[in-house]
Amino acid sequence: MNKKIKNIILKKNKSKIVSLTAYSKNIAKILDRYVDIILVGDSMANVLYGHKNTHKISLDNIIQHTISVKMGVKKSLLVVDMPKGSYINTRAAFKNAKLVIKKTKCDAIKLENNKNNYKIIKYLVKKKIPVMGHIGYTPQFKNKFKIEGQSKQQAIKLLHEAKAIEEAGAFSIVLECLSPYSAKLITESIKIPTIGIGSGINCDGQILVTDDMLGISGFYPRFVKKYANLQKIIKTAIKKFKKDVRNEKFPSNSNTF
Repeated sequence: MNKKIKNIILKKNKSKIVSLTAYSKNIAKILDRYVDIILVGDSMANVLYGHKNTHKISLDNIIQHTISVKMGVKKSLLVVDMPKGSYINTRAAFKNAKLVIKKTKCDAIKLENNKNNYKIIKYLVKKKIPVMGHIGYTPQFKNKFKIEGQSKQQAIKLLHEAKAIEEAGAFSIVLECLSPYSAKLITESIKIPTIGIGSGINCDGQILVTDDMLGISGFYPRFVKKYANLQKIIKTAIKKFKKDVRNEKFPSNSNTF
């Protein structure tokens, strides 16, 4: 097992796991100093390409961005989202996951669960491909957003789902937009780490889309905390540049060869 993956597993019940997304070398290089996991997420479909959902992002898109991200990563665990349609069966999943790892040198791949992926996860793990699971709100398979696991019955179903993913061999699992009760129940009931997004404080770790928490994406649901307002900073810088160009203050002698 990859040493980085072992370190993530060992954080269970000991140290909270810090995770963020990256789609380029420059951002990854900054994140790598502070986070445990960097995810090249299919969220790039929304954040970078302006799509309404994640369904149209291609495997090639994912690979090219991951190659860039990998250049900025030294210590963090690099995980890659497998895009919609790239793991419709075990054969396709293995072929595409193998291609992603070969071309990008990432550490692991992530699959969203549709309650039929357990055999795929088990097969990939058997073939030495590390897998992170993902349950709750899974944008590749669910068009309508809702908080999952609000009743005890729903929580039990989610727990069974999480346990099946654990038994299939996944080394960790993302819990997206689960009720705090469900997230706590799952986290306390399985041995692999849980990474929460919109699922409360009791998960083993947390992940956000970096562009959201930096205030640049324009998407700020309740579960996102804006730690900066880069949109404002960028606007200010561009206005200054525009003013300098119009007033012939740029380029000055110090900016000219």
